[in-house]
Amino acid sequence: MERTLVIIKPDGVQRGLIGPLVTRLERRGLRIVALKMMHIGEALARQHYAVHEGKPFYEPLVEYISSGPVVLMVIEGDGVVHMVRQTVGATDPAKAAPGTIRGDFGLSIGRNLIHASDAPETGKQEVALFFEDDELLSYQRDNDRWIFEQ
Repeated sequence: MERTLVIIKPDGVQRGLIGPLVTRLERRGLRIVALKMMHIGEALARQHYAVHEGKPFYEPLVEYISSGPVVLMVIEGDGVVHMVRQTVGATDPAKAAPGTIRGDFGLSIGRNLIHASDAPETGKQEVALFFEDDELLSYQRDNDRWIFEQ
């Protein structure tokens, strides 16, 4: 069972889009197994974005993600990383398809509302960075039989 980390970034929180963005993910049929709000400190931001260290956008990215509160979610399911990435849309909202979160709500790459893990292994690492095992709740939903073929 795959897990992916989703972060509603400070721009999504400040714009009052927490509800609509969570709703988009749930309406897709995705199962949220953890959810919390926090302020990401600079050290944790640097650890999270370490793969981008040395790139021109690294410092502004660290500064931005730690500039205000965020909402973090863990979503679980078969092939969930790909499904969430499709729902979120391209990193650059100008290139994101209509109907995706970034395509419908985003306007600039530096304020693209939401983060989603880019691969199953990255999802494992990112989830472990922000959540303890006892914060993750695996469960079955009664409506899963109407969403997934058994």
